[in-house]
Amino acid sequence: MNHVRKDLQVMLDDYFSGFRMRCSTDRLDQLGIGIGTSCTTSQILFVMAMEVILKAAEGTGGPANLGCGCYMTTLKAFMDYTAIICSNEDETRQMLQRLDILTAWGRMKFKPKKSRRLLVRKVKIDATTTFTVANQQISTISQEPVQSLGSGTIHP
Repeated sequence: MNHVRKDLQVMLDDYFSGFRMRCSTDRLDQLGIGIGTSCTTSQILFVMAMEVILKAAEGTGGPANLGCGCYMTTLKAFMDYTAIICSNEDETRQMLQRLDILTAWGRMKFKPKKSRRLLVRKVKIDATTTFTVANQQISTISQEPVQSLGSGTIHP
């Protein structure tokens, strides 16, 4: 890690200080682009990389105010599914921009065609506001419904 600044090395060492991994593979396991379904190593490394990116982006805005004194963290994630929960449009745009920059830095990219947006304003769905990632507009959930969440499917 000679190309990484010393303070970043220390931060990463502290963050992953308790991490232990032991695995073995044979010639059947191929590491490739994306999340490998047959290789535990690639899934663990992907989740670790995403966690670092999400933690770095979390500093962009504070927790989302849900009202009645309830707050929620801005980012929720499971594997490659990420949800952004913000109190206003500007925070959402800043978060998307920050995530876009960080994923590009990590040589990864979002797929806007697979992304969906749902903006709820005063208990009503707002389909007029647009958000972009990777310089492409994100479709609304009503324009392009989610067809699959992993191995299961959603039928309208």
